[in-house]
Amino acid sequence: MKFILILITIFSIPAFSQTDWVKWEKAEYPYQIEYNTNHRNYSFESTGAGDLIDKIFLNTYWFLISDVDGDNCPFQPTCSSFLAQSVKETNIFQGTLMFFDRFTRDVNIFKSKNHYPRVNTGRYFDPPSLYTLNAEKINYIPSSEVVSDK
Repeated sequence: MKFILILITIFSIPAFSQTDWVKWEKAEYPYQIEYNTNHRNYSFESTGAGDLIDKIFLNTYWFLISDVDGDNCPFQPTCSSFLAQSVKETNIFQGTLMFFDRFTRDVNIFKSKNHYPRVNTGRYFDPPSLYTLNAEKINYIPSSEVVSDK
């Protein structure tokens, strides 16, 4: 009786095991992050020379850096939006300098991440109005607060 039970046990194990042709099937996982660039206006319509230079620089940044790199900017607003807003608030020269300052802070975010408040999406809140030389526009927000996504 023990011999029969052992034989049934030994021969039933391969019957319920996986076979090679069903063992591992190909899984289809989408690894790409969907990045919607439809909201960008790549036209060169401008009102003046400074606006045209801004559009050329912004389109070049979008085409060569932002579209290739994806949505990886840790700040809200993103670096390209920061450039457009800073040029509108100040002028082309000061706005470009503010952008390059912001771009260097984007690279060093891991050292200074406790200096910025967070947005609900998890990004760091850093608008260009904090860097203009107008004291009435500057609204300091402590880094411990969470800012609502605008």
